[in-house]
Amino acid sequence: MTDNILHSVSVKILMSQMLIPFISAFAVTVISGIFLIPWLHKLKFGQEIREEGPSWHQKKSGTPTMGGIMMIAGVIAAYAASFVGTPFNPRFLLILCAGLGFGAVGFADDYIKVVKKRNLGLTSKQKFSLQLAVTAAYLTGLYFMGGFSRETVIPFTGAYIEMPVWLYIPFVFTVITGTVNAVNLTDGLDGLASSVNVPASLFFMVAAVMMGFDYAGVLMASAVGACMGFLIYNHYPARVFMGDTGSLFLGGMLAVTAVETKLSLVLVIAGFVYLFEALSVIIQVTSFKLTGKRVFKMSPVHHHFEMCGWKETKIVAVFTAVTVVLCFISVISLF
Repeated sequence: MTDNILHSVSVKILMSQMLIPFISAFAVTVISGIFLIPWLHKLKFGQEIREEGPSWHQKKSGTPTMGGIMMIAGVIAAYAASFVGTPFNPRFLLILCAGLGFGAVGFADDYIKVVKKRNLGLTSKQKFSLQLAVTAAYLTGLYFMGGFSRETVIPFTGAYIEMPVWLYIPFVFTVITGTVNAVNLTDGLDGLASSVNVPASLFFMVAAVMMGFDYAGVLMASAVGACMGFLIYNHYPARVFMGDTGSLFLGGMLAVTAVETKLSLVLVIAGFVYLFEALSVIIQVTSFKLTGKRVFKMSPVHHHFEMCGWKETKIVAVFTAVTVVLCFISVISLF
């Protein structure tokens, strides 16, 4: 009984400590937007809308992109604030650096799009190669820090499975790069990626704290704060887009946290909206190449719903609500 009470108290204390990174990230993201958005306007760093997308999206052309810089600033500020009076944890820095690495890949992609005026940015091979490099750097750092665990939680069983090295390494590469690109594909409507990321990151914050990975919980709390701060400018009609800078950064943070907390398989549940977005593209391309027919009116799937007459705000609300429900199921799968 005493142990349960002490555990409950310690968890409550840790959860209260999540408020500092949350508030710091939220405040810095909001404040940075006041200065960054006009600056992006001045530099004419506007988004070019792809012609193969919905025709009505053309009115968004010129909206500033690379707003992910605001969220990165917020998370870095939260990182600094969270270590005031607390011990330094190198694993905390490793997750942050992995996220920043993916953010840097996204920044390079955005820079080519807006400055070089090449709408597709980096080639798919260049982008994927850089993502593999960041993932390899993260795993290398994890190995030398002595945190290279091959265990993964099996949802709804309470059991862990330890994979052999030859299986675990490609598994992690798939989880991280797959999540990063799935979040990137989800970022196609005003406020969609950031809205879906709030409950997903909130789940991993709670799970990390409950499982003793408080440093990962701090980073997820900062991600929640940064996304909510960004939504002030990114909700429909968006005043700024996060660009690949933001979507790859958020995807990287989420994926690496899932690996760090041994919840890679649970990520499939909590982040199913991201997975569904990616699968819709794979299904669409495969079907068209094999049969010449399309399964969806347009992919990723959020565009399919647009073509069916759904408003952007409805799609964002439904996708976010689905993620909230799936995150509750994810909690049940663990506890």
